[in-house]
Amino acid sequence: QEWGRFLFPDQYDIIDKHTQSGLELVEKYVKFVKERTEIEQNYAKQLRNLTKKYNPKRGCKEEQECRFSNHQSFLDILNEMNDYAGQRELIAENMMMNICIELTKYLQELKMERKTHLSEAKKSQQSLESTYKQLDSSKKRFEREWREADKAAQYAEKTDQDINATKADVEKAKQQANMRTHIAEECKNDYAAQLQKYNKEQSQFYFSDMPLIFNKLQDMDERRVRKLAQGYVLFSDTERHVMPIIGKCLEGVTKAGTNVNERNDSIALIEQYKSGFERPGDLDFEDYSQGINRASSDSSLGTLGTPKGPLELLGKNRSKPFWLFSKKSKPTVTEDFGHLPPEQRRKRLQQKLDDIGKELQKEVDQSEALEKMKDVYEKNPQMGDPASLSPQINQTAQNMERLRLELSKYESWLTEAGRRGDSIYRSHSNNNEPYSPDGTHSEEGTPDSSQAIYAEFDDDFEEEEELVAPIGQCTAMYNFPGASEGTITMQEGEVLSVVEEDKGDGWTRVRRANGNEGYIPTSYVSISLSK
Repeated sequence: QEWGRFLFPDQYDIIDKHTQSGLELVEKYVKFVKERTEIEQNYAKQLRNLTKKYNPKRGCKEEQECRFSNHQSFLDILNEMNDYAGQRELIAENMMMNICIELTKYLQELKMERKTHLSEAKKSQQSLESTYKQLDSSKKRFEREWREADKAAQYAEKTDQDINATKADVEKAKQQANMRTHIAEECKNDYAAQLQKYNKEQSQFYFSDMPLIFNKLQDMDERRVRKLAQGYVLFSDTERHVMPIIGKCLEGVTKAGTNVNERNDSIALIEQYKSGFERPGDLDFEDYSQGINRASSDSSLGTLGTPKGPLELLGKNRSKPFWLFSKKSKPTVTEDFGHLPPEQRRKRLQQKLDDIGKELQKEVDQSEALEKMKDVYEKNPQMGDPASLSPQINQTAQNMERLRLELSKYESWLTEAGRRGDSIYRSHSNNNEPYSPDGTHSEEGTPDSSQAIYAEFDDDFEEEEELVAPIGQCTAMYNFPGASEGTITMQEGEVLSVVEEDKGDGWTRVRRANGNEGYIPTSYVSISLSK
């Protein structure tokens, strides 16, 4: 149904107010969405600040503890919440672009269109009013002139009947009556023309102009309603579109929780702080009742029958029997890491060898490239001067020699620390993917990390070409990925032959039926040795 057909033109004011109310609703909705975007932006900002607050700073103690799964999972949750905050920002941005800005632009167009239609209606209304005024004016003139003409006619008739009136007076009165009658006839004709004009314009106003304008305003208002309805739908769709990513963020939080492995965290702690010291033996009874010299007793307190333990190896005061409970002083850091316990020293030396090996390999690659370039220059002098490469070649050679000396020095320290076999770095091989005991990646650059602690296993395989007879069997209690170099994959329930017992480092060497050998965590298997 159409406004122009069912609404009377005199309801123009109702149409005016209705369309104005519709525009105000659009403005109100835009303001509402703007305030919603501000809430989203503030929410996202607070989330980002929260994750930043709880994220550990680089190099701090908390960052070093991230090798444990429960610490790392908390960091994963913080990262997921940071991504979640990004999605809330995206909601705010899309609402601002697709709803607020779009509706505001459309609202300006509607205001201009409405103003045009209302102006046309006002102009048409004013035109009809002006025509009516002209009609009313001609009607009143016609009425006035006919009244005057009637008076003139009555006066002429009275004069004609007056016996005292002269012929000239009668003639003059008749002429005046005729003139007034003629003027009245002209006013009558003008009134009739004005009436015809007004009726035509009134018909045009009521049956054409105003209905058309009302229909245009109706079309404009319906388009406004449709556009506003689309804005309502976008309010939910904008958030719904990012829901899959928000869902993935929440899935990431759940995954962080399921990734926590208390067993592996315990093993990681052992690997990080395992010292390699032997447990101290019992102290000998010193019988003062036999008259033992006090001085000799004092001197023998830390020597007679007391095996060397962590106290002596770390240089503690032997006169303090309760060294385990005494306050530890910070040891002096040495280049050979001699200030560390044996196991930690081996790890740090191995890590240093890794770094030197990688650096040496880079220098070797650069040396080979320079030699090839020099050979090309010698064969094609136009491409370059071979002598220009000499400084770089000499510098590279010096660097290689320096690194080889460093490599030899640290290898000797590692051998002294108890490493078995020759160094794998004599062939400049690199171990680019360090692993922790549970097969997960360990943090690079962390001083006490367990990376490269299995590199020594390769040497055992190089040394022992002949198969050693098994000394027993073991059954796997857990799955082990065997991702590190020197280790072997193991499935829960699998039976393997034991080739070499655990030497105190937490690893046992085993062999499969197909002859494959490698190391597995001792705590992961149940071992039965042959008697």
